[in-house]
Amino acid sequence: MKRNYLLQIFFLLALQFFNAQTITFISEKTNKPLPKVSVFGKDGSILAYSDIEGKIDKHLLKPEQEKFQIVYDNFSVASLAYSDFDKEVIKINDRVKDIEAVVIKNNKPAKYIFVKGNFNTYVTVNNKLNCYADGIVTYIFDNKTKKLKSTNVEQYRVYRLEDVKFEKKQTAMWDYDNTMDIPDMKEVGNILEYKRKNAVIKELKGEQKDQIEITGEALQKKEFAFFGYRFFDVKSIINASYEKSSQKTLRDLLEFNEIAFIKLKHKTEPNYNQLVLYTNFYPTELDFKNDNNIEKVKFNTNNSNYTTQYWTDASFPNMQTVFSSFFKDDLKEKENKK
Repeated sequence: MKRNYLLQIFFLLALQFFNAQTITFISEKTNKPLPKVSVFGKDGSILAYSDIEGKIDKHLLKPEQEKFQIVYDNFSVASLAYSDFDKEVIKINDRVKDIEAVVIKNNKPAKYIFVKGNFNTYVTVNNKLNCYADGIVTYIFDNKTKKLKSTNVEQYRVYRLEDVKFEKKQTAMWDYDNTMDIPDMKEVGNILEYKRKNAVIKELKGEQKDQIEITGEALQKKEFAFFGYRFFDVKSIINASYEKSSQKTLRDLLEFNEIAFIKLKHKTEPNYNQLVLYTNFYPTELDFKNDNNIEKVKFNTNNSNYTTQYWTDASFPNMQTVFSSFFKDDLKEKENKK
């Protein structure tokens, strides 16, 4: 009896300790958890990113960062001191902008579904920005199977930091622009049928939208070696948002995000470097067509390619302005080869 009592006390203390080490972001308007909240340090490093339950690990935040910028929905929404994270729950004003309605251009049955929208993608190395891109893209799906047929970039721009360079044995110094990618949307048409070994699926029902989070992991216990390089701790988090209480179809899609993590080093480096790739898509138009021809450009991270200043639209997810507030003129746009 005494042993069981001591175990209960130990369990309760451990639970309290664990809760004290996590911080939950919630909506100021609805008191619901807020996924996808980024915590930036004063040097522009992305230190934490909240999960579908709005939680981050407090251990990721260090006192020497002093001031922290809270970024939600591609906007800076708050500036906090380290002492502000003593709370277990932090309320965030998440109504920076209303959810934009997706324009349905044609509602007649057709062979293909065109989903057009805005995207951004960026890579961090050891939490610091390495490169950034954004633009406009149209996805074409088969209307019968809802499977992705093609990804068509229409316009884009690319930014890089000035201090990146290639040293074969110093992977932290590399330019990772070639790892930037257009959001991979092949699962969104049949998200409720998603099946993959070892995937963990969670759902959050909110006041305005329903969110589905899919997490997968690999190389958790053993590294992979290739030509003198070591890869370890691979993880992917997919988050898709749909209209509240909907059937989770392409017509209901509001937002798609994916974060991919991998640790990398050369065998001569003492420590792993943490690489994180962020990709985000926000649909703006839905169209039905029998012809899948569309004008597109090649997504080449060595240059930008645009004909209009699409990023000036108020609804565009312009994370470039957030990053530029930290890195100023060091974040350079690549030449526009329109």
